Amino acid sequence: YLKHYHSERYIATEANLTQKGVNYFLSSILDILHSCVYPELVSLPVDLASSRTPHGPERQHKLIVDSTFIAIPEPYDSEERKAYYHAKSPTNYALKVQIACDFCHRIVHVSKCCHGSVHDITILRDSGLLEHVNDSVQIIADKGYIGEENVVTPRKKPHGRELTDKDKDFNRDINSARAAIENISQRLKSYAILGDVYRGAIDNFHKATQIVQVVSAL
Repeated sequence: YLKHYHSERYIATEANLTQKGVNYFLSSILDILHSCVYPELVSLPVDLASSRTPHGPERQHKLIVDSTFIAIPEPYDSEERKAYYHAKSPTNYALKVQIACDFCHRIVHVSKCCHGSVHDITILRDSGLLEHVNDSVQIIADKGYIGEENVVTPRKKPHGRELTDKDKDFNRDINSARAAIENISQRLKSYAILGDVYRGAIDNFHKATQIVQVVSAL
């Protein structure tokens, strides 16, 4: 179901069940996976500060963070359209979620889902991840996170000047490290429930969060 995202009506027809029964079955399985599988497979290392990372400019940076989106249909209400607006979504509206991974390309944290218009820094601050960072435990992220302490981002081009060779090398290292989280986002979207237009209730953030977290564990 998560991989192919067949409609409940289709599953009911194929399995000779009622649509209500299919809904109950899928919800129950999702609850079980979320309570048993997700906590076991997706969690921050207890000894994050002592975790070994590759040599180079990212030696002290333990986590890579980025947000991704789940496309949703256009909401009917104008206020909801404003709240869910997301320019990168094929429908222009989305739910948004933040993913964090380590340098072994392992997902270690998935935030709660929120409105598509929420800023990346706001999601990061609300996620609790910043409680784990300090001078030796830092986060690598894209330019959407510029301004947050202990978050390392690519260096911006100075007004009227070019980046120095040192800055260009630094940005290449950061972007190379960030490729891990971008690959993870693409892998998550190979599950049609996240890659296609979401058909669930867009205001049920709890269920949407469960789905993203379970898929992340799988």
